Amino acid sequence: MAFYFHGLPVGWVAIMMALVASMGGFIFGYDTGQISDILLMDDFLLRFATCSTPGDVSTCSFSTVREGLIVSLLSIGTLVGAILGAPTADFLGRRYAMSLECVAFTVGVIIQITSNHVWQQFAVGRFVSGLGVGALSAAVPMYQAETAPPQIRGTLTATYQLFITFGILVAYGISIGTRNVPNSGSWRIVVGVGILWALILGIGILFMPESPRWLAAHDKLEEAQISLARSRGIPKEEAKSHYVIVREVEEIRSSVQHEKQIRGGWIDCFRPQNKTLYRTLLGMSLQSLQQLTGANYFFYYGATVFKAVGLQDSFVTQIILGTVNFVCTFGGMYVLERFGRRRPLIIGGIWQSAWLFVFASAGTAVDPTTHPGVGKLMIVSACMFILGYAMTWAPGVWILIGETFPTRTRAKQGSLSTAANWVWNFLLAFFTPFISSAISYRYGYVFAACNLTGAVVVYFFLYESSNLSLESVDMMYTDPNCKPWTSREWAPPGYSSRQDLIDQTRAAEAHKPLASDPLEEGRIEKRPDSSMEGS
Repeated sequence: MAFYFHGLPVGWVAIMMALVASMGGFIFGYDTGQISDILLMDDFLLRFATCSTPGDVSTCSFSTVREGLIVSLLSIGTLVGAILGAPTADFLGRRYAMSLECVAFTVGVIIQITSNHVWQQFAVGRFVSGLGVGALSAAVPMYQAETAPPQIRGTLTATYQLFITFGILVAYGISIGTRNVPNSGSWRIVVGVGILWALILGIGILFMPESPRWLAAHDKLEEAQISLARSRGIPKEEAKSHYVIVREVEEIRSSVQHEKQIRGGWIDCFRPQNKTLYRTLLGMSLQSLQQLTGANYFFYYGATVFKAVGLQDSFVTQIILGTVNFVCTFGGMYVLERFGRRRPLIIGGIWQSAWLFVFASAGTAVDPTTHPGVGKLMIVSACMFILGYAMTWAPGVWILIGETFPTRTRAKQGSLSTAANWVWNFLLAFFTPFISSAISYRYGYVFAACNLTGAVVVYFFLYESSNLSLESVDMMYTDPNCKPWTSREWAPPGYSSRQDLIDQTRAAEAHKPLASDPLEEGRIEKRPDSSMEGS
């Protein structure tokens, strides 16, 4: 069963695959969002903080080191998980790997909710959960990119980030609902509910098709053909004769055969041939810069930050930020599909930088606790920053991680890129309390500068990959005549422009004749000989 998008068939199974797999993002977001509020809950403070008067919560507080470790050990786990995610996904397949990673996350949750008075046990539980979250953050975008139809790949891959924001928002909502629950239920409910999300993903993904590219790489071409047909909404009996499926299977088959001859290991991610090293460093840079936008400054420590601004109920402000983040990600899915990848990231970096300058300047100029108007301006600035982030850098980077790398090293390069994200996630989570206590709201200037750096990196190094098959993206990066700032117009051999590629594909899928010109025989995309050479 299929519906049509821009005249092209898309199977409902493709939508379901993206949504079910995106529960990995929901788990990520939920785990990120819950800790900010848990750190302020009375029972959690009484059990795990240092209290000058035992039993009096007003005398309880976390040391900077203890707070940093509780928050950041998740990130250490995710770093290890992201690196392990590649070999796991390559060995077991994308689906079974995700199910196994959900088990790891569940074990971590159980360790956390069985903690009584030993904060180290809670922190270790977050580390174990992080192993699952990190591996999922490498596997999910890769699975989505490998299974999604090219014409909506950006939108479907962006559902991963959408579900991250949804998970953060749900965590905020559940935290508000349980904060007045007596005793340990206030925080144990919040943490324990995470098991439900892992069950949905771990079981649900087993009913979805496997990645056709993984199947082809393991000599299961017939299964790859059926998997493609299901995601395109094409009946199984038509899979072997349908033009689109035949063409895409042939692309995948030739690509896999080529890559088997030069099978990629970890060391191959750092070879300069075919711009493999270039793309590895680009992916790692983009993931690092996504963390350095400053978004997690608000998500991890937002409740603490806004309490310091003078708000009576900082939990409510977290809900506002979470809602802006979630709602605006829908806009991001449209923006990145409509305007490509490069332009939104450049504009987003500039927009985010501007509002962080406002946030830092307002908080530095006067004391926001004694000037309510300044405190409100800081909240508005934070919301405007989150608006830009949710529509550009948040979903955009995850889309690019799924579609930038060649098949033979995609899992490993995706893991390295995601690991870079988690390294900076840890560094920011652990050191933010120290930095904030030293320079206060001037911390915003640091993030503002990083956002501007991100815009510059995108302009000079990122290629425009929208509306191209994954195999064509690889061809584009290896074309010596294509530069990042001209890549928007690049098209595979046999097409005059990117728009010509789109128009011809639509015509073919609609069973209309292709253009009758000398280029007609070259409409089926082929890897040029130049792609075998280093660039």
